[in-house]
Amino acid sequence: MKLKKLTALFLAGAMCASALAGCGKTDNTGTTNSTDAQKVTATIKVWGNAEDQSADYGEWLQTRCNAFNEAHPEWDITFEYGTCGEDKAGDTVSQDPSASADVYFFANDQLGKLIDAKGISKLGGSTADYIKSTNSQALVDSVTVDGAIYGVPFTHNTWYMFYDKSVFTEEDIKSLDAMLEKGKVSFPLTTAWYTGSFFVANDCTLFGPNGTDNEAGFDFGGDKAVAVTEYLIDLVANANFMNDEGGSGMAALGSGVSAVFSGSWDYTNAKEALGDNLGIAALPTININGEAKQLKSFAGSKAIGVNPNSKYPEIAVALALFLGNADSQMSHYTARNIVPCNTELLAKDEIKSDELVIAQNATFDSTSILQPTVSNMSQYWTTTENFAKSIVNGEVTKANAAEKTEAFNTALNTDIVK
Repeated sequence: MKLKKLTALFLAGAMCASALAGCGKTDNTGTTNSTDAQKVTATIKVWGNAEDQSADYGEWLQTRCNAFNEAHPEWDITFEYGTCGEDKAGDTVSQDPSASADVYFFANDQLGKLIDAKGISKLGGSTADYIKSTNSQALVDSVTVDGAIYGVPFTHNTWYMFYDKSVFTEEDIKSLDAMLEKGKVSFPLTTAWYTGSFFVANDCTLFGPNGTDNEAGFDFGGDKAVAVTEYLIDLVANANFMNDEGGSGMAALGSGVSAVFSGSWDYTNAKEALGDNLGIAALPTININGEAKQLKSFAGSKAIGVNPNSKYPEIAVALALFLGNADSQMSHYTARNIVPCNTELLAKDEIKSDELVIAQNATFDSTSILQPTVSNMSQYWTTTENFAKSIVNGEVTKANAAEKTEAFNTALNTDIVK
């Protein structure tokens, strides 16, 4: 089969992956299962974060791409690597999709930008079947828009709590307010990805009850939101609270700070700081007007996407699938403590007994909401960060909390695109 015929086939219809089901050249892990393919020479651009390409972590990305090469003797591939964090993929790819990587890693909250820029392919056929059969429905939903799957998930993306077990008991960590009575707690309040957890705890919503109604906007107003603002004013004033900026909380963990809020990417730092006293737990509750309210983090996934402008869509889809398959997730976990989301891996004793895995899954399953991927979510980040900063620096007070909260809600909804 000629390469140009393959390219035409894969770009037709649902773009790349829908054709995989008919071509029969790769199995559902991105590994070759037939020998009838003509030798193809190709250069494939791959973008990933710096840590995955670092010698400190065994050059994980390069190692897995080399393994992919070995698994596909019918292809002669040269890889070109670039650095792009999962959280920046939407902005970077959107600048010029035609010049971007064939395969890249992204956080699912970037999907709206990537789709709008025509910088990401729908995945169908056996690729979609593999994603559906090896992930929870929530993970599948995190990379699905309007019924189409756009990425191969490789980990949950959320945050939880690292704490000092010599300071806090298992009963203490159920309540943030109880923790503040016993030790110093650092929280990244002025980072919008974390700020919203307080408002969501008290029934504020983003884009309707399911986070999918792009025109519904934000409901961060009224008495329920004002009560949260007043809670945050008291929180900032508490001597045992520290706003975590630029990793200052993690830097002080074990030497003045007894609890921080972060994710698996900070596990090594937390372990170095606390050693055997490291505890990991899902999010605590907060007390608002005498009621315990559960903090809820944004949750989603990190995944591997395929550029629809790739000259070699069959190779790109197979590589994306390979980088997200069970073997790759296991090696990622070993190299960097990146918690797998593959359901078979999560059932293994050595993984399901890991307290990091337990905390991440408990947070994802019970103390989080699926982060909206709708395009109007872009309204949230800077506006929320600025409001949080105004609370931390004292511009928002009990006297003007109602006024400032309503102004915050208005700003969130001002440029909502209907």
